[in-house]
Amino acid sequence: MLRATRLFHTDQGPRDAPVLLLVHGWGSDGREWSAHAEALAGRFRVIVPDMRGHGRSPVPATGNTPLAMAHDLAALLGELHTAPVVAVGHSMGGQVANLLAVHHPTATRSVIALDPAHGAPEADLSDIRTNMAAYRDRGAQAAAEFVEGAFGPRTPPGLRTAHVRTMLGTPGHVIAQTYAGMYLDEAAVGLRPRAEEYLRLRSCPALTVWTAKTFADWERTTVHVPESGVEHWPETGHYLHEEHPDRTVRLIESWAASA
Repeated sequence: MLRATRLFHTDQGPRDAPVLLLVHGWGSDGREWSAHAEALAGRFRVIVPDMRGHGRSPVPATGNTPLAMAHDLAALLGELHTAPVVAVGHSMGGQVANLLAVHHPTATRSVIALDPAHGAPEADLSDIRTNMAAYRDRGAQAAAEFVEGAFGPRTPPGLRTAHVRTMLGTPGHVIAQTYAGMYLDEAAVGLRPRAEEYLRLRSCPALTVWTAKTFADWERTTVHVPESGVEHWPETGHYLHEEHPDRTVRLIESWAASA
């Protein structure tokens, strides 16, 4: 196992309150959770890290993968002496949150995964390999082109530009290594049926919210975890939690109270 990277993080709210861990997506950083953390910190202890290679955290030359990120989070939670957390992750962060639940079950009370990076059909493998070549060749510029098209019709002003800028500031080798770690490396769990296999290993309740009905139907019918659920939010872009921050806060509050 790679040595854990010490992550930049913020830690808000009462120390004796239930703990939320908010995990950002690929090529982003913890700022995407700013509005949610502020709204939730009155009732919860809210921990918001920047993943390795992202934001204000160290940038390793190698090992920038979701699995390594899950181990980093476990080390961070150990240092902070937290109770088991509700791990909330968006996109890549959803995969990381689920990996945390699988590999560090005592650290994880439950999971909320928002449009997570798992369950890509094997028919998409050719496109994934094409994307991988572009990220290796053009790094952040190629990834920013993906971000440009990832928003819905009700996107708040400035949100698209903020994410494009953050992606453009992410080192190219991190973008490529992380994408490979999600879908193409030996340990990657982004593709079906590997995703189905790893999701069934979770021993805690989990809620997944999808913006695509086909993915919601797949996970609802194929992956069964006790006391878990799947929701579909239609007509919403990939950054659903920022397009609908109030709805997301209500979802987190409701889930944290029941799971």
